[in-house]
Amino acid sequence: MSPHDLTKQYVFVINHTSLLDAAVIPKAFRQPVRPLGKAELSKIPVFGFIYKNAIVSVNRNSATDRFHSLVTLKSIIGKGISVLFFPEGTYNQTHQPLKSFFDGAFRIAIETQTPVKPVLFLDNYRRLPYQDALSLNPGRCRILFLDEVSVSGLTTHDAEKLKQDVFQLMENKLREYRVTWISQPKDRP
Repeated sequence: MSPHDLTKQYVFVINHTSLLDAAVIPKAFRQPVRPLGKAELSKIPVFGFIYKNAIVSVNRNSATDRFHSLVTLKSIIGKGISVLFFPEGTYNQTHQPLKSFFDGAFRIAIETQTPVKPVLFLDNYRRLPYQDALSLNPGRCRILFLDEVSVSGLTTHDAEKLKQDVFQLMENKLREYRVTWISQPKDRP
């Protein structure tokens, strides 16, 4: 691993297990970044107003909306601003390190030739699990910036391989750090 370069533009991909994940983003990144998020969250009173103005929203049930979101994200990258994806699409409610990834982040990275920067939130689930918004626990929230993954010279035909390579990299590190939501081999019957 190498130190995170705050001056470089990335397509960030982050694991998603906690209600705390979105709240940690401004503190964690300390650089201009626009996340992609679910459109339905913009309907929550007060929070929705802030959310709608901070993220690029997407209605995943609409092909037209997905297309427009991708165009917007490419435009943001064109302005020199990083973008951020939770490639699992929603909370990982399994006891595996990650849920399967959607393609969007990897296609955008290739189409814009912007490196992918995997990021792991290691403790957010322990601090505030997705199942219970009232169970905030004190403690540290470690964030692990993995080495960037170059997309130089890749074409959209390489998107699936890029997605799988990043998935494997992130999964291996989550297992190495023995994060709490994973059923470890000794925990299994």
